[in-house]
Amino acid sequence: MKKYTILLLLLAAGLQYSCNEDLDPTVYSSLTNTNGYQTKSDAIAAVNSIYGRLKGPSVGDNFSYWATRHFALTDIATDLGHCQFGGDPGQLSLGTWNSANGLLLEDWNAMYKLISNANNAIYYIGKMSSISEVEKAQFIAEAKFLRASSYMDLTDSWGPVILITEDNLVNPNYLEQTPPTSVEDIDKLLIKDLTEAAAVLPVNYKQNVIYGSNDVGRATKGAALTLLAKLYLRSHDWQKVVTLTQQVIDLNEYSLYPSYLGLFKESNKWCSENIFSSLSDANTNGTELLNHFGPTDHPVVQNRWQYYTVNWDFYNTFGDEDDRKKCFFPEFMGSDKLLHTQAPTLGAQPPAGVLYMPDVSTRKYADDETTTYYDGHSVNILRYADVLLSRAEALNEISGPTQEAIDLINKVKGRSHAKLLNIGDYNQTTLRDAILQERGWELFYEGKRRADLIRMNKYDVLVNAYHLRVGEAALIKMPQNKYYTYPQSQVDLNPKLSNADRQ
Repeated sequence: MKKYTILLLLLAAGLQYSCNEDLDPTVYSSLTNTNGYQTKSDAIAAVNSIYGRLKGPSVGDNFSYWATRHFALTDIATDLGHCQFGGDPGQLSLGTWNSANGLLLEDWNAMYKLISNANNAIYYIGKMSSISEVEKAQFIAEAKFLRASSYMDLTDSWGPVILITEDNLVNPNYLEQTPPTSVEDIDKLLIKDLTEAAAVLPVNYKQNVIYGSNDVGRATKGAALTLLAKLYLRSHDWQKVVTLTQQVIDLNEYSLYPSYLGLFKESNKWCSENIFSSLSDANTNGTELLNHFGPTDHPVVQNRWQYYTVNWDFYNTFGDEDDRKKCFFPEFMGSDKLLHTQAPTLGAQPPAGVLYMPDVSTRKYADDETTTYYDGHSVNILRYADVLLSRAEALNEISGPTQEAIDLINKVKGRSHAKLLNIGDYNQTTLRDAILQERGWELFYEGKRRADLIRMNKYDVLVNAYHLRVGEAALIKMPQNKYYTYPQSQVDLNPKLSNADRQ
């Protein structure tokens, strides 16, 4: 999606959302809330502006929200992520973030910009008389799903946040300072919205009567059900997770992609494992995923930064038989004529001709298919492997190890030729730990790790253990570090956002 800014009541019109086509706006001379919502094209433009916010859009470089920066909050600040550089990502990597951290502010702003676009679309499309009720319901369902996704990310990161909906647009005092809404109350809205969206959204967009083409990447019934299952997973409502994941499976729409590495290649824009993704094209609306994740001084994947990486401790947990271990750049002869590799021991000094890398970059968004500065990798926000592992977790929490739970995990493992589990080797506690480990192996840098650690009460335990082993301070304390500090600029605007218990 090209970079464009959509202000509170302005629309860019004539957009077509697809993995192979750019969302290129047709610009009108003057669009307001009175003349901007006149046609079906206007409504589609309003909805597409919300999808555009998944990657920004930013002015200049496009690496906002799910286009790179969100991973700093969800994965760098855990037991698997690493950043060798200082600044904002370095703070998150070390657990030393504070309210002045720029990445916290940028992610916060990106999510609320999406919510603002969604609220306007829901409100004004709801008032349109020029489109059918079926079209209106479809567009509003997409907007509510996208808004729910953003509120899930906000509450994962900050817990209680300011709740703004379409109802606020008719309140003349809606910009007044308001206290944050509890996670429980926000969840009530999301449950309502996602339940309604799942009842309206199609299973897929093949021969769709509204869009007229297989418009992959849009919100679907499966996406709404999956996000709702993720919400219940967070709140430990295990039976609802089991029910919803079965509904997703019963759609018969999804399956695991044959190869793990192939799933993330730039050329694989969409496949049967994708449930909901942010899509890009390198030539028209590319992102900077490859630049942030790619290795430095690599002879093929060149001019990259090795900025968002995996620590060696996590890399070394993979079995050699596991195809997912191939999803990294652990050793290569660099363009600097040095052998880039892992140090044999902590603090070892490299011999001549060798460079010991402080961490290891991943191929997940940095395969050697891409030579352009901007890349077109899809980001899988929701995918089928997560559904299978979430169901296995819920089954284990309800009744301990079952053959179904083991089979679900092994289905994910088997795709990567990893060592399979045997039910007799596990009790409820050890299988819970195995599921957490499996989620790390399968879903690293997909925006899930910090929420997984917190849900399973292992955030401080595992993150601090890693930092202590490599000679760093164990700074994560619970419960105060369950949520990030509110960005200071937002606290200045609204003192009812307090960081008193989060420092």
